[in-house]
Amino acid sequence: MGMLAEQGRQLRVDDPPRLTPMQKKILDGVRSGRLNKQIAFDLGIAEATVKAHMTLLMRKFNACNRTQVALAAQAFVQRTEPEPTAP
Repeated sequence: MGMLAEQGRQLRVDDPPRLTPMQKKILDGVRSGRLNKQIAFDLGIAEATVKAHMTLLMRKFNACNRTQVALAAQAFVQRTEPEPTAP
């Protein structure tokens, strides 16, 4: 599963982009289905700041919209989380 296809575009997930700690927090909010206003409130930042980070995230994931960012974020998290170990 190297790439996700969505609306004729390819979202990169093979080579996950480097994200700042704030971008990771915003990505968590997007994955949770939260609105920019809700993410901003949760993080104590302006909604315009969330929008600016979303623009950068869309570029980093080669996405056209918020839904594509959420899909790429899910793939990103699955690739970067450690594998669970057997008890």
